[in-house]
Amino acid sequence: MFDVDPWTLLTIVALGVITVVTRGFFFMSSKPWTLPGWAQRGLQYAPIAALSAVVVPEIVMTQGALIQTWQDARLFAVAAGLGWFAWQRGVLGTIVAGMVVYLPLKIGLGW
Repeated sequence: MFDVDPWTLLTIVALGVITVVTRGFFFMSSKPWTLPGWAQRGLQYAPIAALSAVVVPEIVMTQGALIQTWQDARLFAVAAGLGWFAWQRGVLGTIVAGMVVYLPLKIGLGW
């Protein structure tokens, strides 16, 4: 019914074994396993680092190059969002403030 290449089958099986071993690694030990203190402190910064790595390029780049003009709605939206967050410390308000500035500039002025 299916014509499967042996290398494809071997690759699928090998990836399955690797997945089971890496996911089950922590269950294979009989004693509790904890991260060292330096690793636990480092993991506290992982979410903000990952978010920054995704968001910052979207703000300052277009088509893989840095933006060349200040007439970009994203810059003003970020400024409004940062201002709101500094004032109120609320995530929802930050998003709303940024979008209230972004949409008129993007749709109305075409920035």
